[in-house]
Amino acid sequence: MFIDYEAFLQNLESVQGRIAQAVAEAKRPEGSVKLLPVTKNHPVDAANYALRTGIDSVGENRVQEALYKMDQADHGIRWELIGPLQSNKAKKAASSFWRIQSVDRPKILSALQKSAEVSGSKLRVLLQINAGADPNKFGATLEDSDGMIEFALQQDRLTVDGLMTIAPLDPNPSVARKCFARLRECRDRLADKFAIDLPELSMGMSGDLGEAILEGSTLVRVGTALFGEREYK
Repeated sequence: MFIDYEAFLQNLESVQGRIAQAVAEAKRPEGSVKLLPVTKNHPVDAANYALRTGIDSVGENRVQEALYKMDQADHGIRWELIGPLQSNKAKKAASSFWRIQSVDRPKILSALQKSAEVSGSKLRVLLQINAGADPNKFGATLEDSDGMIEFALQQDRLTVDGLMTIAPLDPNPSVARKCFARLRECRDRLADKFAIDLPELSMGMSGDLGEAILEGSTLVRVGTALFGEREYK
């Protein structure tokens, strides 16, 4: 059974405490890290819970699941796609999501650009980089990041807010931290080389948000620590 709202509030307080502790340890300004609740594989109530507390953005992994929830959820929620996107679903994604974090290859950039041209809209994106060189994770390689950002900047319907990564699953927290450090270094290098602002670093989840914040994350994506184990797979 899905958790009730009071249990969610307790979980939220705990997560926000962890974020605040890591921000203080990193000597970063209060409020410099945002929380993105991840509602994938949870009922639509998860998104509504977040909105009731003033958190108006949530993350979803699958386009179809998100579209169903968008029809059912309370108004005022901004939906972000954080899972892999196939080019044949780019049109639906471009017209439905506020931002797409999982852009990992030029083909997806082209598909999103074309869809945004048709609708006459602008779309915010993050480039997903496999900064941990994990064969089990999606994302462009660090070596391909220059070509990705250069191609992305040519798409006039897309706004690149920054970068995203998922750390390798490893019991040693230093593995995640090294991955996050590489993404930050990649962002800094790209911003300098192309003379652009890339403010968003989406990195860190329930198990490694502390390491991510210490390395400069501006957005942590948290599901299990907020909503419990997924209700369905």
